[in-house]
Amino acid sequence: MLGQRVRMQPVPLHSLSELERACLQELAFYQLQKKNMISGISLSKAGPKRNKFIRRKLENSSKEKKDFCPQAFGISLSQVIANDWTNKQMQEAVKGSRRDCLEVEATVTKFRAQFQKKSPFVRGCVLGLGGEFADEPLSPTFLHTVSRSHRRGGVSVDSITDLGDNTSRLLEALQLSHPNELDLRRTLERNKTLSLNPIYRQVPRVVDRCCQHIEAYGLQTVGIFRVGSSKKRVQQLREEFDQGFDVFLDDSYCVHDVAALLKEFFRDMPDSLIPKELYSAFVSTAFMERMAQLSMLQLLVYLLPPCNSDTLYQLLKFLNKVAQHAQDSTGPERQKIPGNKMTASNLATIFGPNLLQREKLLERDPSAHAVEIENSAAIILVLQSLIENYEALFMEDVSITT
Repeated sequence: MLGQRVRMQPVPLHSLSELERACLQELAFYQLQKKNMISGISLSKAGPKRNKFIRRKLENSSKEKKDFCPQAFGISLSQVIANDWTNKQMQEAVKGSRRDCLEVEATVTKFRAQFQKKSPFVRGCVLGLGGEFADEPLSPTFLHTVSRSHRRGGVSVDSITDLGDNTSRLLEALQLSHPNELDLRRTLERNKTLSLNPIYRQVPRVVDRCCQHIEAYGLQTVGIFRVGSSKKRVQQLREEFDQGFDVFLDDSYCVHDVAALLKEFFRDMPDSLIPKELYSAFVSTAFMERMAQLSMLQLLVYLLPPCNSDTLYQLLKFLNKVAQHAQDSTGPERQKIPGNKMTASNLATIFGPNLLQREKLLERDPSAHAVEIENSAAIILVLQSLIENYEALFMEDVSITT
């Protein structure tokens, strides 16, 4: 029926391809402009270096000089991920070589056993003319290399020019969302070189390892991010990640040290996880009515570059799980289990200033201090909302009118 509004099944944002994300960014940017949520910036500024996608950095990183030293702290997020990828490729190459050697050794050993079974001397060669072993190969056979794909999602074509009719319902829905006001067909033409292959998951290894360690060993630890840590141990961990070591954080590591390392990573990023160009837009949602706030935050999340979006999603998911263990609880045998006291508000207070940073002002306004205090409160409210509603905010939800 014409004029009927159809809502598509929500899709996780981190499962989309480059092209799908680019089209979604166009729509989000358009919607935010209509609502006067963003002004004075272009889409390219909303997502830093938007046209230099991380996938190309990952593919080109292997061509860099061999003496490149992987690092994790104090450098751009995209470079951290590229470094992780390079290091991972080197490790997999070493593991692959070892695996191939073992396969060759096993195959040759099997061949020798077969040859000796046929004849301790040369009887196997004679029986080959009509004996029972004639059909068995007399040379080693090697296993085919198993393709190792770490990509996510479904559509697998290299560019929009390879996309057949009705292949991507999401792209079709994006095209139909605002047919009169926003011509996404021109966007698709302009972005023909973008891949429809799902994007690699772009979360720094140090973030993954820290979150996994705290989830495994520290959810019941009181004051996870507030209690002091050992500066010496934290510095040692930092150096190991910076040198590209594959650091495994087991139960021998102090939870507070790992928590301090995670805070340090986001604190030392040269560009905050949420781009500074979007600071005002995010902060302006602080005192909105709940549903309006979530709607605006979702559109702003759509504008984030893939690496920022994936990393923010991982961090918010982790912080949400930490907050779920904030209160005291009772165990199966009625024993008291202490909470970690890290509520969503407390976590927002700790991480907010590092994740949401404004661009530096050239001149100090006399009222700047009061504004900073007000903005600090707004930052906490915004990040608290992101933590509590991360799952809904990172879903792509497109509706179309037929």
